[in-house]
Amino acid sequence: MKIDRSVVRSLALFDRMSDADLDRLLAHATARRVPQGDAVFEQGQKATSFFLLLHGRLKVTQVTEDGQQIIVRVVHPGDLFGFAKALQRSDYPGTATAATESLALSWPTDLWPQFVEQNPLLAVSTMQTIGQRLEEAHTRIREMSTQEVERRVAHAVLRLSRQAGKQEKGGVRIDFPISRQDIAEMTGTTLHTVSRILSAWEQKGLVEGGRQKLIIRDLPGLAALAEGGRD
Repeated sequence: MKIDRSVVRSLALFDRMSDADLDRLLAHATARRVPQGDAVFEQGQKATSFFLLLHGRLKVTQVTEDGQQIIVRVVHPGDLFGFAKALQRSDYPGTATAATESLALSWPTDLWPQFVEQNPLLAVSTMQTIGQRLEEAHTRIREMSTQEVERRVAHAVLRLSRQAGKQEKGGVRIDFPISRQDIAEMTGTTLHTVSRILSAWEQKGLVEGGRQKLIIRDLPGLAALAEGGRD
């Protein structure tokens, strides 16, 4: 599949790169379409490539030692992912699955040192991504250890609204298919608990749900609930 330079150029990560540098970068890249529900890579698999998401959304999940599956990250267009070498790992720490039909670029893992050495902006972006992931992990650990479930779910939905929210008439829609099970896996709780919480929120006019759909109708109200200021 031919890679359209203008598509890559539209991403903030590449908008200041010269055409020559961008062409050199893309010369080693392979484009891959990922149908909804397919995995780009799986937890524990040898890390042979790293990736850039051009279009779509991916859910990165991990299975814990006790067998629980948790969603550790949502990958958005313009995000680098699967860069195990930057984490000093030889395998992928999670499974990346397409939440909707997606398009990604991949490069061989062996090119990672050259990739960041020749592209300082990408190196900085990678470190920022790692820092953001650590900060999000610390925040979620703090929420799970100190907050009641409803507030944890509210914080998770608010994060999704910031990262993947699309403003539309009457609210903010999470711009990819999201299920109640997904939210349970993001917050370390059960499907039954998330279903009960979202049903109560719908009755209060905070959200509107549906099959793999979530619209936030009252963003300030949900934010107040997340901070413990609303019954």
